[in-house]
Amino acid sequence: MVVTGDPTHMCSERAPQKAFLGISALLFAASAVVTIVRCASMSAMGEMPMSGGWTMSMAWMRMPGQTWPGTAASFLGSWAVMMVAMMLPSLVPMLWRYRQAVGWTDETRLGRLTALVGVGYFFVWAVFGMAAFPLGVALAAVEMQLPALARAVPIAVGAVVLIAGALQFTRWKAYHLACCREAPGRGRVLPANASTAWRHGLRLGLHCSYCCAGLMAILLGLGVMDLRAMAVMTAAITVERLTPAGECVARFTGAVVVGAGLILIARAAGLG
Repeated sequence: MVVTGDPTHMCSERAPQKAFLGISALLFAASAVVTIVRCASMSAMGEMPMSGGWTMSMAWMRMPGQTWPGTAASFLGSWAVMMVAMMLPSLVPMLWRYRQAVGWTDETRLGRLTALVGVGYFFVWAVFGMAAFPLGVALAAVEMQLPALARAVPIAVGAVVLIAGALQFTRWKAYHLACCREAPGRGRVLPANASTAWRHGLRLGLHCSYCCAGLMAILLGLGVMDLRAMAVMTAAITVERLTPAGECVARFTGAVVVGAGLILIARAAGLG
């Protein structure tokens, strides 16, 4: 029988939590540093000026002496690390809820299962990156070959930002945001096995990618290795997941993004 308020019991509960938070903080710090270094390296390479007064990121281009498989691997590596830096702050509470839903088990085993949930989650984001890379390369090739299309890109980016902002007000967004904030549901008990952990991570990743689809589209449109855009998106995603009024935060973000989209379109059209 455990006595409520027993200092020994409380310490035994806090130790795993401190270890979990410490490992999460180290992982976030490492991924953030690697992302910053990678972005600085990309910035040093410069960007390609395009018709319409905008510049194209080198992330969609093959460097001299590099093969396309090597370019894809480099992009996916950068993408995976960037996703860890961006999504881990909002993922940590979900991973902790998973640990609580599993309940008592050997701490080493619980740590492995929690890591497997995280791997499943980021696997979904890796697949998203695998789809984004060939699409980005194809669009970049077409834009370089067709100057008229390149001149329309600033307006297209503004339209993407506008649509992404409007998406923040939809039921679709609210549903997936709620799934991210509440999973696993209160009172739910999950079996302590690898298959359940993997599936749980995949479900979290899918809900999160759907929830963030609009914001990720903005990041890809404005510059996939733009540190300022990453920081703003990370803050927006984290706040809407962790604050009690998450849905209201998402709508506020949507209003700001819609306004930004309208400004970008006006500027591209020569009205601002």
